[in-house]
Amino acid sequence: MSRGNIRKLLIANRGEIAVRIIRAARDLGIATVQVHSEADKDSRAVRMADEAVNIGPPQAAKSYLDVEAILKAAKESGADAIHPGYGFLAENAAFADAVANAGLIFVGPSGDTIRLMGDKAAARAEAKRANVPTVPGSDGVIEDMEAAAHLAAHIGFPVMIKAAAGGGGRGIRIAHDAGEFHALAPQASSEAKAAFGDGGIYIEKVIERARHIEVQVLGDGEDVVHFYERECSLQRRRQKVWEEAPSVALNEDVREQLCRSAVALAKAVNYKGAGTIEYLYDDVTGEFYFIEMNTRIQVEHPVTEMICGVDLVAEMIAIAGGAKLRAGQEAISRTGHAIEVRLNAEDPANNFMPFPGIVGELLTPDGPGVRFDHMLYPGYAVPPFYDSLLGKLIVWAEDRDKALMRLKRALDELQIEGLPTTAPLFQALLESDDVRASAVHTRWLEPWLEDNLDLIRQKKEAQAHG
Repeated sequence: MSRGNIRKLLIANRGEIAVRIIRAARDLGIATVQVHSEADKDSRAVRMADEAVNIGPPQAAKSYLDVEAILKAAKESGADAIHPGYGFLAENAAFADAVANAGLIFVGPSGDTIRLMGDKAAARAEAKRANVPTVPGSDGVIEDMEAAAHLAAHIGFPVMIKAAAGGGGRGIRIAHDAGEFHALAPQASSEAKAAFGDGGIYIEKVIERARHIEVQVLGDGEDVVHFYERECSLQRRRQKVWEEAPSVALNEDVREQLCRSAVALAKAVNYKGAGTIEYLYDDVTGEFYFIEMNTRIQVEHPVTEMICGVDLVAEMIAIAGGAKLRAGQEAISRTGHAIEVRLNAEDPANNFMPFPGIVGELLTPDGPGVRFDHMLYPGYAVPPFYDSLLGKLIVWAEDRDKALMRLKRALDELQIEGLPTTAPLFQALLESDDVRASAVHTRWLEPWLEDNLDLIRQKKEAQAHG
């Protein structure tokens, strides 16, 4: 694989994704520059990179979100490209524009593409033009709340009120009747305004038993290929906690239709880089609907890498450097089954309270079919200023039943002393008949958590005693 025009890559992110990008860059023979806040000066990514640049105080707004500081670090270090990872500035169109205007390569799509597909209402309209099925809802951003209330009644309650910009579950409310709609719509708009600087909202029909399915795409600005689908239905407060590839809910005909529609949409916007087209799949009717596009690499990308045998991060770096797609669709295949669980510094037995702290003894699982993408080392002080993701545990096996057994083995081997993690949650989930049968949907996990708190506590206690 060619590195193209990129000789030195600056990573404008932190944590496990920064470690992941450094490894991909090194495989391509590319030097790396890791920017960091004062809180991350001893991070694993800083220790691994060829160079490191302090760009500000611990607060993200004064460091990882400081565009001028990042561009200055790139210029002074001689970097010719910037990889945004995910989160922070990864889907910020103005940042992508600023990188390009500074004469640097942005590892991702153009600012115009991010702007178009990052606005959920505009992306929905683009999907319709590409003949991709969309969830019944408003055609664009809602301006008139009274008209929106009439539309919600016409669509049929319950409806989801969603922020037009942003993501991560913010600016979303579910209204079950007209009264709730009038009360919740202003709340969703205010939350979106505070989180993303844009109070625009739109509405969609709620699918009661929906699975969250997403298709991984890769484009070079002219052609697009897919790497099949992932299922991310196990969610808490609309945040994914467990992902799998492929989805056992889909038959081959539906899989082909869904993946083909994702490629059609990405081609319609001349997509360049790695991206994800997200859908809701109706378990009752067998229909699927486009919901949004993520114009970046995602946390759950390793499950796709495991079944397809591809390094998606390296591919997107190569494409940013000028390379074309290395393989056509006919050359991309999948094999086996992969599962990823997100290890956070949170206590699932205590309402998922975040617990930054100092890592004590660290024993990581390995062996056939086991991968642990993380940022940890003994003595590392997990800072309290950022999200609580420590890493992702990924397993692969020939089929799903074997992958579940391998996940259990890997979780039993994992020991992270010094702070609680979400590992007991996954050990408990592995005992669920619904999880083992993949009989889940996007609203399944939260009621299960309420009913199984004692089991999670038992797993936590067992883990504490070795």
